[in-house]
Amino acid sequence: MSHDINKMADDEISEQITRLAFDGDPLRFREFCKKLEAGLPAGTGIAFRGSVVTNERWQDGKPFDANGRGTSDLDITLVGKEVMNEWHKDAFYIPGLHTKPLCDEDPGIAAGLNPLREELQELAGRPVNFQATSNVILFARDILLDEPYYMLVQPEKAS
Repeated sequence: MSHDINKMADDEISEQITRLAFDGDPLRFREFCKKLEAGLPAGTGIAFRGSVVTNERWQDGKPFDANGRGTSDLDITLVGKEVMNEWHKDAFYIPGLHTKPLCDEDPGIAAGLNPLREELQELAGRPVNFQATSNVILFARDILLDEPYYMLVQPEKAS
C-alpha cells in the first residue's frame, strides 16, 4: 500500500484531518486537540493514525467516511509509559509496549480514559479509539508495516 502522506507537509496533513473528520472546521479540530491533550498525563505523545491520515481505509481501500459522514473512526495513538499505566495489565498486545484499543466495544480496559474518549466522540461526531504504545512500536508500524501517522504532540523523553 502506498500513501501520498509521505509527500505531504505537516500543515497539509492537519488540513486533511480537519477537512475529513471535522467538516473543515479548524476551531472544532483545535478544541478536540486541546481537550485531548489536557485530559492526558503530562508528556504523553499524541498521534493520529489510520484513514483520517491516509484517506484510505485499510479494510477495503475506500476513502475516509465512504459509507457516509461520521462512519469512519478516529484512531489516536498515545505514546508514553505513564499513559500506558491507564490500561489493565491484561489489555496489552505486547506487555509494557503496545495496548489493545480502548473503544466502544471494550470501554473498561482503560476506564480512567474512557470519559475523555466519550467526550471527544461527541465533539467529533464519530467513534474515537485510543491505543497506547512506545515510540519504537509506533516507528516500526510506520516503517515496517506502512502504517503512517501524524504526530500532534511529541512525547517527552523519560529522564
